[in-house]
Amino acid sequence: MSRALAVFHGRFGRATVYQLNRPFNVHAHREGHLIFHVGGTPAQIDVSEQRLLLKDDTVVAVNPWEPHNFLPTDMDHGAIFFVLYVNAEWFAPQPATAQGLRFGRTFFPRTEALDRLIRRTAALVCGAPSLRSLDCELRQLIDSCYEESWQAAEGAPAAAAVTDFRVRKSIKLMSESPGAEIELDAIAREAGLSRPHFYRLFRTQTGVTPHLYMNTLIMEQALDALVATEAPIADIGFDLGFSSQSGFTRFFAANVGMAPTDYRRAAKVLRP
Repeated sequence: MSRALAVFHGRFGRATVYQLNRPFNVHAHREGHLIFHVGGTPAQIDVSEQRLLLKDDTVVAVNPWEPHNFLPTDMDHGAIFFVLYVNAEWFAPQPATAQGLRFGRTFFPRTEALDRLIRRTAALVCGAPSLRSLDCELRQLIDSCYEESWQAAEGAPAAAAVTDFRVRKSIKLMSESPGAEIELDAIAREAGLSRPHFYRLFRTQTGVTPHLYMNTLIMEQALDALVATEAPIADIGFDLGFSSQSGFTRFFAANVGMAPTDYRRAAKVLRP
């Protein structure tokens, strides 16, 4: 069974070490996403319909809102992965440069210097770090990965902008009360669009479907509730629109790879 070995939430985002042996659903994150294999059997990762083999000599970098999923090759024992979710405002605090979080390549080699950084930082995460030490180590690792991703990459960083007022309105409506019970057809009507037009326009503007966008918002609320409160798992699920704890658990496991109880057991919040 997949499980969290270490999870830290902070202003940098999330730093996690997972043992994973189950596939995920296609999902996305508001944050940038770096994935490192640190033990066991390599795994496959699909990023925007490109299948990649993640081994101990490669790095996978996923841009904010880029659809992806995880496909283990060892379903019995799984493998160990060091996974970072990088807050764009922490990475580039100035609004003018916030889009600079976008990586130049999704898949690139893990140099010897980068491998040493990855293993040192993963060990720090597993060793219950302080916020100051982890912030410093993560900054060095993430900056190094960002620079490596742009080696031999074409073009310059570019972030999609949501320009259509109807899509902006639908995002606002979804963000105000994300939950499993929200009907996307009703959101489309509120935005003044037919269902087919809404789905096409939303995906064109954001790069993801309305359903995937909503799932991401629900997951953010679930993760926050699990680490910031002591509310029972069932109550968190009900607050997010799930009719049963088992339904919430299935949704969480399909997007994070493990049950919410396992995630909460390992998770800690690092505060200034």
